[in-house]
Amino acid sequence: MSSLSDRWNRLTGKTRFVVCRIMVHLTGSETNPLLGVLNRVGQSAIESEGDLEVLGEGLVEICQHLLQLEPYWQAAANEGDVIWDEGEAADYVNELFTDSAQRYLSQPALEEGDEDETLVLPTTDNVVVMLTVAGEGEIPDLETDLAEAEALRYGLKALINLHYQNKLHAIQVHFSPARFGDELTSEQVLENFPELIPL
Repeated sequence: MSSLSDRWNRLTGKTRFVVCRIMVHLTGSETNPLLGVLNRVGQSAIESEGDLEVLGEGLVEICQHLLQLEPYWQAAANEGDVIWDEGEAADYVNELFTDSAQRYLSQPALEEGDEDETLVLPTTDNVVVMLTVAGEGEIPDLETDLAEAEALRYGLKALINLHYQNKLHAIQVHFSPARFGDELTSEQVLENFPELIPL
């Protein structure tokens, strides 16, 4: 549905940005390898100093793993807006980034451990992945409620396509727990991610 302001902005040649955040809650110990993928992609993003191409490849890898883990999807949520000003879009991305970073156990601990310690890592039964992006143009598969399995599937595929179409302007990934050994309980999921809607 196109509003009058949307049509006016199109006529004046303004760029349309879709800024959105998708949250996916997965359950089951089978999802633990996803933490390895998320941490590896995060390390690559740091090493590339935020290179958008590297971030995009990482986003594709994460989305593909999430699609493979569909049987373990428990809940989802999304939020976002259509913005016609690049500065405002960047501000909204930063706002979502700050909120995601403050979520429970969503920041990795970067301190070095004792090398002589025996490595015993408990598994977690809950993982919440938060994907925040800014894409250019009309993206109907992201501009809808994704708290339903089929819609979420299309939304994740839309993120993959945006990377290959070079239409992504910002990509941020957060996840809880953010490091091996931390555990996210079902109670903590309910308390810290109240937006999630069961699938």
